[in-house]
Amino acid sequence: MPIKKELLDILCCPKCKGDIYLNKTEDGLICEKCRLIYPIKEDIPVMLVEEAISLDTENTR
Repeated sequence: MPIKKELLDILCCPKCKGDIYLNKTEDGLICEKCRLIYPIKEDIPVMLVEEAISLDTENTR
């Protein structure tokens, strides 16, 4: 079950409070400003900075 648009509209990056968006594979939320991706586990966004993955690390996999 994908994340509802209403939820995406109210979520923001917990680090910078900036905008986030769903990645192409719909398994994470991206903050371009912080260069972080917040994973989505079992249809629940994990909005913890400690759990976020660096976009720079993600691109090297």
